[in-house]
Amino acid sequence: MKAIFATLGFTLLAIAARAEPLMIESQGSFFIGGRDVKSEALSTLPAYAPAGTITVGQMYVHYQVPVGAKGPPVTLIHGCCLTGKTWETTPDGRMGWDEFFVRAGFPTYVIDQVARGRSAIDPVPFNEVKTGKTPADKLPPIFAAGHEAAWAIFRFGPEYPKVFDGMQFPLQAQEEFWKQMVADWNATFPTPNPTVPALSQLAQKLGGTILISHSQSGIYPFQAAAISPQGITAIVSIEPGGCPTGDLKPYAGIPTLVLFGDYVDQSSRWAPRLKQCREYAEAMKKLGGKTELVVLPEIGIKGNSHMLMQDRNSLELAAWLVAWLNKNVEMKK
Repeated sequence: MKAIFATLGFTLLAIAARAEPLMIESQGSFFIGGRDVKSEALSTLPAYAPAGTITVGQMYVHYQVPVGAKGPPVTLIHGCCLTGKTWETTPDGRMGWDEFFVRAGFPTYVIDQVARGRSAIDPVPFNEVKTGKTPADKLPPIFAAGHEAAWAIFRFGPEYPKVFDGMQFPLQAQEEFWKQMVADWNATFPTPNPTVPALSQLAQKLGGTILISHSQSGIYPFQAAAISPQGITAIVSIEPGGCPTGDLKPYAGIPTLVLFGDYVDQSSRWAPRLKQCREYAEAMKKLGGKTELVVLPEIGIKGNSHMLMQDRNSLELAAWLVAWLNKNVEMKK
């Protein structure tokens, strides 16, 4: 790891300790996408009119641009049952990847998927069922992951409450992690998810961005590239729920990293996904694509959970990822 930090020109210790003030050129937020919906089922409360027009389907984006930015923008995309909070301060209070990438010189954009966090939901289907306008069996499905099920999904251990030996997630702060989880509406959406075209629009708006996705959203950058490769500087897909199949040509020219943590072979959920992504990486290699698949324990980095951006070695991993980007993506002169 020391060699990586020397190559980057800054030390992990200095960044982690916030030794220098964070110098921001600009920061703010905006929305991408969205559509107007006219309905007579906006409310079931007497004090609020049921008829009117609302805007839904928009994607919230928060950004910070550092002074003297030296890298292309990075866009951080959260996974299932979570929001952009994934990338902020870790559950045990350490620096998140959002701040780390800004300190490393990258303009950093953090999104909330459509209908998650600060991106609006559409209440109409629910109110129509409540008022009897729509049958109850048409109620959109909503998913919430319980602590017990999420324990195994996020690979803290093989089952709740067992813990994998050497596991890096800060379980002493698990209560703070559970507070981050929200209801997931993705089963109500078509494929691709509305977040996907919004990411394509964002990439073009920024004139180029590195899309860093996680888990449920792992496939989104590829789907965005299938819409248009314009503006997609690179793809980093962290523990994706699946890798592309079929026509792989849209991704051949995009520097791509598919990254997995530890204990994958011990998970009936994740082992098949890693196998499928290995097959994707091999297929891309035959196409001459710029795709690399890395499984952290295979390069000597052990103990990482599914939430590796929040694990105890998260900043080491972020520095490793910056080194990969410096090697594979053109930076500003």
